[in-house]
Amino acid sequence: MIRFLDILFAMLGLTFGSPLLLVIYFVGFYDNGSPLFRQARVGRFKKSFTLVKFRTMKVDTASVATHLASHASITPFGRFLRRTKLDELPQLWNVLKGEMSLVGPRPCLFNQEELIAEREALGVLNARPGITGLAQVNSIDMSTPRKLAETDARMLINLTLSAYFKYILMTITGKGAGDRVPGRD
Repeated sequence: MIRFLDILFAMLGLTFGSPLLLVIYFVGFYDNGSPLFRQARVGRFKKSFTLVKFRTMKVDTASVATHLASHASITPFGRFLRRTKLDELPQLWNVLKGEMSLVGPRPCLFNQEELIAEREALGVLNARPGITGLAQVNSIDMSTPRKLAETDARMLINLTLSAYFKYILMTITGKGAGDRVPGRD
């Protein structure tokens, strides 16, 4: 049922959100010259997939976990996108392709070995990564690998249809900080 909802909401979001996606794309093009950000991430069963987001940092920013990035690398438009979570919208394409779910553990980078090991031990990597989840709405980020993996595992064990909608609604209404860059994000 959750996969069906993922597909339905991703299709609706991409269809009805396309005017907004185009506006953000063109503003992003003028903001930094490269509005889309693509990065290899750890997916279900540790398979690699290419995550797509709107770019919020300067093009030459080092590819590190968000909590290790420099606050100075965020563009003014990127700050707005992060605050409103609009930078996440292109991930609906990843959801539609089956690489992600709307709700699940946030996909990490392959160099976040401690987090990968913790998630693997708890079976978290058997699930599709998500755009949002329990950790994100409770401001738990990737700087605390064990806590994040334990929170992800707890979410997956207790993931009901009600919780699925709850996490989505909490994210849309601005609950939680998600993965923040240190500083004034």
